[in-house]
Amino acid sequence: MVLAYFADEPGLDERLQEALGTLPVEIAPAEVPEVDWVARVREGFRAFSAGSFRIVPAWETPGASAAGEHVIRVEPGLAFGTGTHESTRLCLAALEERAQTGPLGRVLDVGAGSGILSVAADRLGAPRVVAVELDEEALPVARRHADLNRAPILLVRGDGAQAVRAAAFDVVLANISAPLLAERAEQLAGATRGHGALILSGFLVEDLPSLRAAYAAVGDIDVRVEGEWAALVVHRRA
Repeated sequence: MVLAYFADEPGLDERLQEALGTLPVEIAPAEVPEVDWVARVREGFRAFSAGSFRIVPAWETPGASAAGEHVIRVEPGLAFGTGTHESTRLCLAALEERAQTGPLGRVLDVGAGSGILSVAADRLGAPRVVAVELDEEALPVARRHADLNRAPILLVRGDGAQAVRAAAFDVVLANISAPLLAERAEQLAGATRGHGALILSGFLVEDLPSLRAAYAAVGDIDVRVEGEWAALVVHRRA
């Protein structure tokens, strides 16, 4: 038996049967249980640490933070990024390391999703954080996280770094897919200035060779790996 989801439209059964051709199959509707997936995620979400960051669900009292600990309150919802995924943790660690070498400066978060990386940049002292997101459903989630954490983030609905001025940022974050990272290499690199850095993740270890090649001309590259996921930190040549 195969279960598949389709929009309930007139003539759907006939179109499916036509598409399946002569295969000996029977098409029948199935009950779809109503599940509050946001509530289901919340049931299993607990506060945890990622480097110096303490990720705390919005419905819990953060409590006293340890010295040097940066508390980020999150509300798991539809947008990607609550700090539990390897690619998000890789970005958080790289951002933290960058902040330890000196002021972050202006930060751009491309494909911001839930906005957690933007909030982290603010927590680490970035004087200006711009979060760009194309998905209109993700923007309210990013705004909610900015408000929860009292982070003055500028949210922009746009398609990648083309939504902002070139050479305007000291750090560019992009936790997106490997094809997009490769396709937008020139655009993302062009958003940085001086000896800025690109922190890139959202891809698997197997994508490392192609992405290293895509950013080889931009600057020196550090590779980070966690499990089957990877990240690149590209230190731009001025």
